[in-house]
Amino acid sequence: MILVVYAHICYFCMDAPLMGFNRVFFLFRLPCFFMISGWLFEPIAQRPFKDVIRHKAMVQLLPTFIFLLILAPPPEFFHQLGTLKGGYWFTFVLFEFFVLYLLIVRIKKFYRPWVALAIALTAFCCARYYNEIHLSSAGAQKYVVDMLGFMSITLWRYFLFFYIGAWMRRNFEAFIRWTNHPFALPVIAVVFFLIASTAHRESLWFEVFRFFTGGISGMWMIFTCFRLFNPWLEKIHLSKPLQYVGKRTLDIYLLHYFFLPRFLIPYAGRLQAFDNQFIEFIFILAIALVVLAITLLACYIIRLSPFLGHYLFGVKYDRNILKDTKKF
Repeated sequence: MILVVYAHICYFCMDAPLMGFNRVFFLFRLPCFFMISGWLFEPIAQRPFKDVIRHKAMVQLLPTFIFLLILAPPPEFFHQLGTLKGGYWFTFVLFEFFVLYLLIVRIKKFYRPWVALAIALTAFCCARYYNEIHLSSAGAQKYVVDMLGFMSITLWRYFLFFYIGAWMRRNFEAFIRWTNHPFALPVIAVVFFLIASTAHRESLWFEVFRFFTGGISGMWMIFTCFRLFNPWLEKIHLSKPLQYVGKRTLDIYLLHYFFLPRFLIPYAGRLQAFDNQFIEFIFILAIALVVLAITLLACYIIRLSPFLGHYLFGVKYDRNILKDTKKF
């Protein structure tokens, strides 16, 4: 979540998406996010389909549309319902992944990983050519393409990471035994940094390999590092703050856009003039932590109201408390 705020500062406040090693973070940031989401969702997937969907719609979709309406009121709101949803695409796509996963676990076990891989590969190909198709489409074809954009089909390429996260949860003991091997982490790290050192190419299959192999190796590297070094993080008192940020992930994601210091754009050139990725990283990370702190404070204040906490962040409260709040 910290790296998401970091990335959005690069995008919206510096107008330079690749500043401060963000090109490297891009490879594993979203794969980690979706892997963790799949990890957390796996036990819930065994519950009744309708109950899960009803609850997740309340937590994922309703707050997303409310915040999007606040950030971009009509008529601008309707122009933000494309693939990226004005920046709020993640919760929308994550809800779709919940639905996809609930459907996949109902087919034979042998076919599940192949279906997940097919969805991700198809979406990756769609993402590569979507803009060309969108620009050249007209009439009824344009409505179909716009619907694909509204469904964020091109972002389903991340579904494989979600599925792998759920698979890791089901096979946790075996995964731990494998990553505890003394050569596992170094090999994963070498694979990731070799891929990170490569540049984008026109070849579709190279980009497919770079995207999925870089994402899988990156998210496994980060997951294993945090698991192995958690005792050290506890010693320097970083473990609990990081866990707190993790528990407030949805709140931060929905609210942090309002606190991004967009006034920094005119000064971004001065930072780039240093031509030093490490200096850029330190500067942007410091801003990200300030934005994170302000956002967490705002989240805390909003959660003081059961009504706002329930409808803006999907927080579960006792029904009697919500009824009393509405009456008030």
